[in-house]
Amino acid sequence: MQVTQTSAEGLKREYKIVVDHGDITRLVDRKLIELGQRIRMPGFRPGKVPQTLLKKQYGKSVLGEVLEETVNNATQQAIADNALRPALQPRIEVTKFEEGADLEYSMSVEVLPEIVPGDFSTVKLERLAAAIDDQKVDEMLRRMAEQQKTFTAVSDPRPAQAGDALLIDFVGKIDGVTFDGGTAVDFQLELGSGSFIPGFEDQLIGVSAGDNRAVEVTFPAGYGNKDLAGKAAVFDVAVKELRAANPVSIDDELAKRMGLENLAALRDAVRQQLQQEYASFSRARLKRSLLDALAERYDFPIPGGMVDMEFEQIWQQVKQNAPAEPPADAKPEDEERAEYRKIAERRVRLGLLLSEVGRLNNIEVKPDEVSRAMLEQARRFPGQERQVMDYFQKNPQAMAELRAPIYEDKVIDFILELAQVSERETTPEELMRDPDEPAPAEAASADEAAAKPKAKRKSKKAEEA
Repeated sequence: MQVTQTSAEGLKREYKIVVDHGDITRLVDRKLIELGQRIRMPGFRPGKVPQTLLKKQYGKSVLGEVLEETVNNATQQAIADNALRPALQPRIEVTKFEEGADLEYSMSVEVLPEIVPGDFSTVKLERLAAAIDDQKVDEMLRRMAEQQKTFTAVSDPRPAQAGDALLIDFVGKIDGVTFDGGTAVDFQLELGSGSFIPGFEDQLIGVSAGDNRAVEVTFPAGYGNKDLAGKAAVFDVAVKELRAANPVSIDDELAKRMGLENLAALRDAVRQQLQQEYASFSRARLKRSLLDALAERYDFPIPGGMVDMEFEQIWQQVKQNAPAEPPADAKPEDEERAEYRKIAERRVRLGLLLSEVGRLNNIEVKPDEVSRAMLEQARRFPGQERQVMDYFQKNPQAMAELRAPIYEDKVIDFILELAQVSERETTPEELMRDPDEPAPAEAASADEAAAKPKAKRKSKKAEEA
């Protein structure tokens, strides 16, 4: 085998590879002999079929198999001999082959960049922490009590008001035609809950039991069902019963209904839940800060093929979530694509950096860590746990996707151990606010600036790692 480098530009490498026809011929002959030991032909004993007959009948298929195997083996050997670290699968193009002649093909491959992680001890970060006070616990308890409330039919006729519930039948139509999911019988709707299409509940304020009302609404442009998004609909609603909310007390009985011994145990459980939520938000904010810091520090070349793949995944999601009718202030598609391509570049660069840090420091994902992740996924599908486990165990791609975030978090933890991380107490509101959103005071200042003549502001799109 002869391997000649024909091009080296940036991270792209191209090679011309020639495989001697004698090697191919010998491999074909060997496979035909192996085939002759298994094949059954009329008039011949097992293993006694003439080579010429085997070649005439099976030669082309065996040759195709040999060529594929030869190209794969030669490519892997060329990669190893040239110490290449491919970013993606090499692109192969056979340039010359005739039976009895040498095989010539080209191999194009993008290699991973050389990355020097450097000293992470100079990275300065801030971990946000929020205290859990009794007021937050009380707020959570009130929300939980609201979710547990019940309703009782109103005996004295009166108009419905916010906070009431209606027992209704409804049929929804678009252009006079019913649609899937637009019909229900004996449906309890709490007015003011915001659980229905905007405007639906408002139009039922003031109705009484026995009333019929045509509710006209327009599905939001970003509605999950694209067949309905942005379309006007009419719902014929029959009000069968008016129900008033029963008062819910935050006491031991509420705790027992939720499977706990008493109110004190419920308060402890709520406090622990809030602590876990705050810790999760704090971790997410710290990780985001670290990734932002790394994105500013590192600017090495990245394989264009990896960026293309990442961008296509992002763009596909953007298109899937896009409203049926774009808003009036929507950006031109070329500008949007350019923005999302920058996000793709950031993700690829950070992914390569984290991967290299993990490789150089022998960071690995242990089998028990993957098993725990599989169990967590399986618990999300009660009754189908075995099927979920089998899916991951039989699907290498799914297993890789399960392993990737675990590996990333372990590398992040490794870097955080080296970085300078200070802690700052803050409010729960700041802790849970999107870091791309301005603080309330900043937002007020921005609103004032926007109100002034000739003031111009440009929105910033959040970049996700």
